[in-house]
Amino acid sequence: MKFRPLHDRVLVQRQESSEKTSGGIIIPDTAKEKPAEGTVVAAGEGARKEDGTILPMNVKAGDKVLFAKWGGNEVTIDGTDYIIMKETDILGILN
Repeated sequence: MKFRPLHDRVLVQRQESSEKTSGGIIIPDTAKEKPAEGTVVAAGEGARKEDGTILPMNVKAGDKVLFAKWGGNEVTIDGTDYIIMKETDILGILN
């Protein structure tokens, strides 16, 4: 991929949601909620402060993250769906 987010933006690939509940009920596509978990594919260099110094990012490529449900912008790059969001839209890193 030839894409690099700028500043404090992060490129996240959304994790696919399950098609069945734990009880075995199949969920139709129209009733599925978009998952709020994903994997960081790429991250910018960090936010720039007023004095010109750069605050480093807390996330890096490969991190599994939990993000705000309606955060970011959905984009398609090379036929794959991603979300571009600011680092502040990420709620935490899943271990």
